[in-house]
Amino acid sequence: MKEVVISGTGVFTPPYSISNDELVASFNAYVDLFNAEHAEEIAAGTVEAKSYSSSEFIFAASGIESRYVMEKDGILDPHRMCPSYPPRGDDEPSLMAEMALDAAKTALEAGGVEASDVDLILCAASNMERAYPAMAVEIQALMGAGGFAFDMNVACSSATFGIQTAADMIRAGSIKRALVLCPEITSGHLEWRDRDCHFIFGDVATAVLLEAADVATKPQFKLLSSRCATQFSNNIRNNNGFLRRAHDQMDDRRDMQFMQNGRKVFKEVLPLVSQHIAQHMEEEGQDPTTLKRLWLHQANKSMNDYIGKKVLGRVPTPEEQPNILQDYANTSSAGSIIAFAQHGEGLSQGDLGLICSFGAGYSVGSVVVEKL
Repeated sequence: MKEVVISGTGVFTPPYSISNDELVASFNAYVDLFNAEHAEEIAAGTVEAKSYSSSEFIFAASGIESRYVMEKDGILDPHRMCPSYPPRGDDEPSLMAEMALDAAKTALEAGGVEASDVDLILCAASNMERAYPAMAVEIQALMGAGGFAFDMNVACSSATFGIQTAADMIRAGSIKRALVLCPEITSGHLEWRDRDCHFIFGDVATAVLLEAADVATKPQFKLLSSRCATQFSNNIRNNNGFLRRAHDQMDDRRDMQFMQNGRKVFKEVLPLVSQHIAQHMEEEGQDPTTLKRLWLHQANKSMNDYIGKKVLGRVPTPEEQPNILQDYANTSSAGSIIAFAQHGEGLSQGDLGLICSFGAGYSVGSVVVEKL
């Protein structure tokens, strides 16, 4: 079995940022419009009045201060409340592919690898821009990569599931190099008119370059082990899909966007993730308290604080458990990889770290790495 290393990472950050204050001003303007339009129904008790949001509420609930997006004006327009992208022709590169390509180039440069030497492009993301052809195959063509490509969707766990999939192929000898790409345009599936979730997500794209150790020239981390697990739950969901028109429900149904039962998710996911990590480390004969870095899924600061304390047996320092969601918000599959890419320095040779993502499914994936 071949050893697997991580030789490079890349992060594409969108050009626009929305602060909590900007988001709240837009949302509250929408609330005023809604309540005025439905004043009679609200008075009659047939429609519930909408409540204002606030920057204080958002930060207390999530730890998020801002988020990056690919388009800002449409999101902040109280008459629209969703991004606006001009349609592209079939002969033009798709938006997701462009984002992924940018992140991929950075990862390849870090590893000193040419695109033509890559054997696998794995596009692992929550919401693909189209049904087919696969986004990964388009990215492969734009890059000039070799081998083959395919898409994977395990929601917020897509990155770690993708890393395990690619690593297993490298270990088996069927490929030598792989790029796991997570282009996330989460702003497209977020319901910006819902006070409980309008602040959660942001856009980004990440890339991880994995190689067989015997061909890598600039390895940064050795991939020691990985684990994936799933447990069905409907508490995080998006019911939009290819059969939507077949159900004769073409209206703007709320469940056709991101939805979650936040309290149940918090209660059920935290012990699931903590137990998963503990079991992973035990099976590998490793002491979790020796982990020098935790690159966790960036969904909610309170969730990460809980998991970090459970894993290390104490409150982690900000260096040990870096957070990026204050700037990026929840970027679905990409969050743990942003943290890994931006906070991988300061480790000594032989130090262990853990990449972990978790979310809808439920799903959880963990990857233990050693600094080279």
